[in-house]
Amino acid sequence: MLEVLVPIGIALSTGFSILIKNLHSQIATQDARLDAVELRIATDYLSKSEFSAALERVEMHMVRIETKLDKLSS
Repeated sequence: MLEVLVPIGIALSTGFSILIKNLHSQIATQDARLDAVELRIATDYLSKSEFSAALERVEMHMVRIETKLDKLSS
């Protein structure tokens, strides 16, 4: 009976370790992909200061348009 249980135990532990290894490699791959996305987001999108400067320019243009409209309606 022991002769049967030992190979079964070894086979189960080997299969479990292979499964864990595959899961670990998949998690590592997903982690690397997520890091790449975070890096791309950090480099491609606007910083707060750039956004504030662009928003200020838009507001200045809107004020100019409002002033012109006020002059036309008077």
